[in-house]
Amino acid sequence: MRREALSTWPGWPVRWAMWGGAKTRWIAYALGCELFAVVATGTALATGFGGPVRPVWFAVLVALGVVQAEMSRRIERLRRWMSGQTHINVTSVWYLAGVVLLPPAWVALLAVVLYTHLWVRVWRQVRTRPAHRFVASTAWAMLSCFAASSVLAVLGLHGTPLQTPRGLFALCLAAAVFELVNVGLVAAGIYLYTSKRSAADLVGTWEDNAFELATLCLGGLAALALVEQPVLVLFVVAPLLLLHRYLLLKQQLQVAAVTDEKTGLLNTAGWHESAVREHARAQRRGTDGGFAVLMIDLDHFKRINDTYGHLTGDDVLAAVAVAISGSVRQGDTVGRFGGEEFVVLLPGIGRADVLAIAERVRVAVGELNVVISTGTGTGTGTGTGTVRVSGLSVSIGVARHPDAGPALDDVLRTADAALYRAKEAGRNRVAV
Repeated sequence: MRREALSTWPGWPVRWAMWGGAKTRWIAYALGCELFAVVATGTALATGFGGPVRPVWFAVLVALGVVQAEMSRRIERLRRWMSGQTHINVTSVWYLAGVVLLPPAWVALLAVVLYTHLWVRVWRQVRTRPAHRFVASTAWAMLSCFAASSVLAVLGLHGTPLQTPRGLFALCLAAAVFELVNVGLVAAGIYLYTSKRSAADLVGTWEDNAFELATLCLGGLAALALVEQPVLVLFVVAPLLLLHRYLLLKQQLQVAAVTDEKTGLLNTAGWHESAVREHARAQRRGTDGGFAVLMIDLDHFKRINDTYGHLTGDDVLAAVAVAISGSVRQGDTVGRFGGEEFVVLLPGIGRADVLAIAERVRVAVGELNVVISTGTGTGTGTGTGTVRVSGLSVSIGVARHPDAGPALDDVLRTADAALYRAKEAGRNRVAV
């Protein structure tokens, strides 16, 4: 009975979305990293590699990491919700301090403890942080910590006074090894998971890496404070919290700059930026790099505004945006070009599939039955009234690269021309 209950538990590994959604190559890579992390840590514990552990340092770093995570829990959750790939993890402050103060196996265990706490308190509630990605990220953190601490152990730099030139060299070396190993492991994982190739996607932007350097500097200061004057480590927490809050503000500004406030879709600038990147990838792939664009116009939208008002019109636009997003594939990019016009980028798609998706969008919008609360009822009193909007339709223009031309503008112009033909032919149809 107990075995049956475990097999139906959503957190049970056999039920993870990884098995049906992730690429086989990523699964093999992640499982390999996880196995290696467990074997390396277990072997180091059994052999005492790196010297004896100081339980006090381990306990202090765990406590500091947990306290800092609890103080910034809301900020971290918002950051993860807003970003699919987050390259900056402020927890590395405590990892670097652990690399200098703890043997390899114990700093790897420190990563397990702090990551598990983040999972329980923050990440398990975030859609972009499923269990299989958490386990893989934990393994990469363990291996990064283990590698940096092992280098210090092999070179005999563990226990070196940090205020000496030799200690400063050990600190810089530990930071460099940790960062290089972590960047390499994470970049490989992102590539195998998403097939993205740009440097910004794989290793982060220059600004991301500058912030990561700042967290490592704080980690070095934390290690120095713990050795020389432990109470001074409290002065590291305040700037760490401010850095974390600034990262959230930065992400919020970036999202706001490319998001349409009425529908939550990408705005013109955000969508065009995605299209430019996809066009560049298509150019590199040559004949295998086909992508398509759907230009979508909501028919007779002016009537809705004139009949029900602009607020109701905005609610209808939001409902149409949801219908379009739910009708395309997971990797497709939907944007709003302004007014009642939407646009969809369909990467890596053949001609027949483009038409099938366009038709699916047309049907989904036609089936919408939007019920909107007006806030006022009928009669003399105030109450809650509703407006029901149905019978919606869209006209869709389709164009595909490279059939429509080699440049992105060629594809957009062709899709726009096809949309015009669809409207001229009577609306509520797909035109190529």
